[in-house]
Amino acid sequence: MPHRRLPPPRSVPPSELTEAETEPLPERVPLFRRANVLGVGVSPVSRAQALAVIEGWIARKERQYVCVSGIHGVMESQRDERLRAIHNAAGMVVPDGMPLVWLSRLQGFRSVERVYGPDLLLSCCQWSLATKGRHFFYGGAEGVPEQLIQRLQARFPGLLVVGWYSPPFRALTADEEIEVARRINDARPDIVWVGLSTPKQERWMAEHRDRLTAPSSSASAPRSTFTRASSARHHGGCSRAGWSGCFACWPSRGGSGVAI
Repeated sequence: MPHRRLPPPRSVPPSELTEAETEPLPERVPLFRRANVLGVGVSPVSRAQALAVIEGWIARKERQYVCVSGIHGVMESQRDERLRAIHNAAGMVVPDGMPLVWLSRLQGFRSVERVYGPDLLLSCCQWSLATKGRHFFYGGAEGVPEQLIQRLQARFPGLLVVGWYSPPFRALTADEEIEVARRINDARPDIVWVGLSTPKQERWMAEHRDRLTAPSSSASAPRSTFTRASSARHHGGCSRAGWSGCFACWPSRGGSGVAI
């Protein structure tokens, strides 16, 4: 059956973009052939495959980021061409929602599975116990990252958390951006978990992929994830409710990284 052509996504007027947002994104060769969901390339992977890819990025000290996306991210990308480009420049766009899984399977990717953000976080924490991976948490309201860290360390004794930062509910100044990057780089994380909201988190990862030189793999998720993860209703440190996240990975101990 022939596929009906879809209208192109509506572009954001150039006058509404910042200087950083108008810079071209670097070309990245995807590790997997991707499913096309309204112009967003979705990586048809399982959680185990996603974890293996992240491990490889860290070992090779590659700077990458991963979008853990659901329908919300795809629909936002229809209104924002820059956001769509950010998704398509990611190292992986894993399906955190069954609609993306079903649409991927319709395109022939039969082995794709839902990669639920909190479960991927837990898998990364478990993996890092054996490898002595170092974690940094960026995002969430004041005090929320600390609560999340306490729950994760209770579930994973020995989990190495080298820092956290709760940004203000406003755009950072240029000096603050420099200080945040310095703080993260000085902590030498392997994984940086960024808890912001879509599309802020995707933009942050794209803009910081080449700014962070610390040996780290980083992962990001919405600000609400940090809030829910620190609440009484959690799943091993993460709520089962509503995570649609993104991850970024900056390799460690060598100056490259991965974002998720």
